[in-house]
Amino acid sequence: MSNLRTSRTRLVGAATTVVLAALSLTACNDGTGVHAEDVAAASTPATDSPSPAKSSAPSSASGTSAPAGTAATGTPRSAAGTSASTSKAPASTGKPVTCEGSVTTMVAAPLNRPVNHMLLTVTNTGSRSCYLYGYPAVRFGEAQAVPPVIGDSKPQAVVTLAPGESGYASVNLSATDGSGTNGRTVKSLAVYFQGRSGNESVGTGARPSLPAKGVYVDDSLKVTYWQQSMDDAVSW
Repeated sequence: MSNLRTSRTRLVGAATTVVLAALSLTACNDGTGVHAEDVAAASTPATDSPSPAKSSAPSSASGTSAPAGTAATGTPRSAAGTSASTSKAPASTGKPVTCEGSVTTMVAAPLNRPVNHMLLTVTNTGSRSCYLYGYPAVRFGEAQAVPPVIGDSKPQAVVTLAPGESGYASVNLSATDGSGTNGRTVKSLAVYFQGRSGNESVGTGARPSLPAKGVYVDDSLKVTYWQQSMDDAVSW
């Protein structure tokens, strides 16, 4: 009887060995990513030992707590919670002034369309807003009088330029149909600014450059009022 029990024990042990060997081979060759050590772990009884307790103390991303009153980067913070800075905001621009040559720059550019037109662009280079009153008083070459303004081009409000902004006016240089008289080529231009009353020039004028070959003008020369947008200026 003892021999029979011994044979049964050996048979069960051999079968167990075959099963484990088969599982090991399957795990090693399985393309699903299962590994032999996973099979071994699955056959090991689970223990009842508790997992380690986690610390409840907060820490920064680097593993150390950030001192009170500072950002994670170490930048000092003010009481309001914003980063302290040694730079200050620009001072107030103050009361607006009249646009004129000392606080502006001007560019005169002949246009292909509309034909026989020139665009004047004046840019506020000062620290305060300025008002562009009326229209540009232009003088080409040695002319003594300034050309008339196109009355219908008057905007509904005075053009106001914040620091860095630009205003525009266009100049009709000559008649497109050739009907103008006293045609001539000029190579210099002076532009003067009007004050609130519109009856006199104020401040210093501007002398924007013209093309080296000059521009052609005749007695049909006229200008628009100052405009807030370029599109409005070149529509006349």
